[in-house]
Amino acid sequence: MTEPIKLGLLNESRLEPRLHEGIVTYNPTIELFAGAAGPTALQIWRTNDQIVAKNSQRGEQASVQAIHWKPDGQFLAVGWSDGVVRLMGLETNKAVHQMTIGEAGKSNITSIGWAQNLAGKRPVSAAPSSVKTWEQLASQGLDLSKRKHAADLPRELTFLEIETALPKLSPLPASGGSGDDTFVFTTRASLEFLFRPFSQSDSDKVDVMIVGTNEGQIHISIYDSFVIGSFHYSLPPSLGDQPGLQLYGSASHLELSTHTLVFRPSTGDKTKTLYLVPIDLTFIHSSPENLSLLASKTTTLQKLLRYVNQVQYHMMREWHSTRELPGRFLNSINDTLQEAGTYGEMNIGQAMYHSVVTGHTFPEVREWLVDQLAERGHKRWDKAVVTGLQALRSLVHENFLPALERISIILSRLLGIARFHESKAEIGFTSAQIMKVMDIVSCLMMVGNKILLFVMEELELFHAFSIWLRNEIDRLASSSIPDDLTEKEAAMEHGKILAYIQQYMLATPLRYYLSSVTKEDTERDRKLADGGSSLLELLGKQIKKQESGQTDTRSYPQVEFLCKYLESQANIVLEGIAEAERRSVRFGQLTKIVLDHNVSRFDVHLSAVKEVGDTWKGVTYAALITESDDSQVYIFQTSTTITNGISSSVTAKLSRLILGDGKLLDLKFLYDDSLLILWMPKGKPSDSGSPLRLIRIPHKSEDLGYQPYTAGSQIAPHELTNEQVANVFLNMVVPCESDFIPARMELKEASTERGKLPPRVCLLGNDMQTYKVFALPEDPLGETLKSRWQKPELQ
Repeated sequence: MTEPIKLGLLNESRLEPRLHEGIVTYNPTIELFAGAAGPTALQIWRTNDQIVAKNSQRGEQASVQAIHWKPDGQFLAVGWSDGVVRLMGLETNKAVHQMTIGEAGKSNITSIGWAQNLAGKRPVSAAPSSVKTWEQLASQGLDLSKRKHAADLPRELTFLEIETALPKLSPLPASGGSGDDTFVFTTRASLEFLFRPFSQSDSDKVDVMIVGTNEGQIHISIYDSFVIGSFHYSLPPSLGDQPGLQLYGSASHLELSTHTLVFRPSTGDKTKTLYLVPIDLTFIHSSPENLSLLASKTTTLQKLLRYVNQVQYHMMREWHSTRELPGRFLNSINDTLQEAGTYGEMNIGQAMYHSVVTGHTFPEVREWLVDQLAERGHKRWDKAVVTGLQALRSLVHENFLPALERISIILSRLLGIARFHESKAEIGFTSAQIMKVMDIVSCLMMVGNKILLFVMEELELFHAFSIWLRNEIDRLASSSIPDDLTEKEAAMEHGKILAYIQQYMLATPLRYYLSSVTKEDTERDRKLADGGSSLLELLGKQIKKQESGQTDTRSYPQVEFLCKYLESQANIVLEGIAEAERRSVRFGQLTKIVLDHNVSRFDVHLSAVKEVGDTWKGVTYAALITESDDSQVYIFQTSTTITNGISSSVTAKLSRLILGDGKLLDLKFLYDDSLLILWMPKGKPSDSGSPLRLIRIPHKSEDLGYQPYTAGSQIAPHELTNEQVANVFLNMVVPCESDFIPARMELKEASTERGKLPPRVCLLGNDMQTYKVFALPEDPLGETLKSRWQKPELQ
């Protein structure tokens, strides 16, 4: 008997506090892991136990229910009990995306699956000549980075990225935002992480996330945050009255647009019955070559709309800050003038205009300037206006207009796609809809430039006014007029001072663009804009009226109105795309699994076999351990033929293995030809002298004795002794202390994205605090073991 391979310990962590319900997962590409550090908190740790990020939903007291890393390790999807899945990026501890899956307090998120598929037609993969390493077992030649597309000018033009030539978006201030995105766009690292340029190497790949709830809802999204929609799966009427179902797990394969969903009854925490259901995402298979371009541009558009909304909140806040303090000062003196009644309906603007022109100051104004406003009040006034206007100028120049330019570029790409597919309904939007959105963006750019001009002019005029105001305070407070004050007064630009008093001090033109809009006005003006008239023309007419002094209560120039209108019209386009994709989702024939005991451990894997033409065979393997028989593993094999992305009838087989006198702690599939089982001899390892072992079963081998299966049918198991288990299958020793009993196992494939990482097995102890990560061997089989696992002797 060959000595078993001993795994190497990569790292060991002692987590504080204890993990909530054992929720933990290791990053596929970086040495990080995330877990539920208590019911309402999520933490991400380095392997040296250093905390990288914390996240909690304290306001709603939401608890963590499920977590899953994106395959490239860039995002962590976290399902919370408030019915929301939030995506956390590596560069920020705040949620950069969030998707509402269910209703708070009613829906529990039971499963999150994140996979990657190839879109459209692609070349057939070639199998490797020899099979040794885990990577070769897995890839079967599917390394996308080595695929070379032939020189193709139309393709190069299709995926040409011009956004990279634009200046990078600037971060927003940390304060002044609103809503869930308040802190998302506040750092350079966060912005670069969110707005990564589209890579042509990813043009034939689609990221798919499937989330399930205990109410039977299945939520599908692609490219991080582009929502396809929610679906509800119910059992066929032919099965009679059946309980509601909840998603238990899912499996996918890079080459197949058909995924496998695993359901269980939604009533009760334990189950003896499972349902394997294929789900055909035919929009991935039948999509045009530019599906990835379309999806990436629309998701970037969504992020830019969120960014513009936050900029709008900041702009309005800064503008209000320039008016609030001066408004209080001016209202105070206006009340005084009205109470005096000596000068009729005169207000402070007229009084100051009088002072600038004549040099005479009314007694009430003199008292206000000297006793109330004084030097301290003037400094506060000057700081409020100058700081606010400069911040507003920066927001428009560095954030607002650059974001709108990027939106315009994306819309022009979408317009090209719409015109190319104008005669087809498969893309879900039309060129007329894109032109409508572009019209709104043009309005926002016009308004942004108007705001910028007015801010620049107001800053210049206020500077002259502020000098005069300070000079006036000093002159009135002094018993004699010093020579320096006389010289300053002679150098003042009185035309600018009068212009500020007349045009900006009491009512700035910026109010036409940055005031709040009532709901009634928004609905009224939106109906007129929806009537078919060009919004840009309506806006131009209203601006001319305002500049000529005519009153017009329309909301078209208001940034708040235009941003909301832009969001609503863009959502129509996005919803149309999602609706077109939803029509291409179908459920296949289910396979019912009925066991004698409740399932304690479960995993599912999907393999792909290329057949003739555009036909594939999808083979699903589901491995189970039951509570009352923890020495036996059930391996179910279901096969379906997939033609043009649509699955057909399903056949099922079953293999049962009793693995010696030991206890099966957990099991997981790794790559395409390995089922790894965590096995421990009966009793504690120290009692028997045998260490904890990881046993590899080649689940694809027909020598495992697969037999046809129908729901409830009984199949005799293959019984192996401990010696046979050691001889027939590859055994790997897991070195650990005698008191370490794993409660959960997770496997991660090898990665070279951010440094070389071997395939790893991650074990969480039953104390919910000890977390060990072991490296699997680079060559798990070797020449001597290769022949033995190919034909296991089970007889």
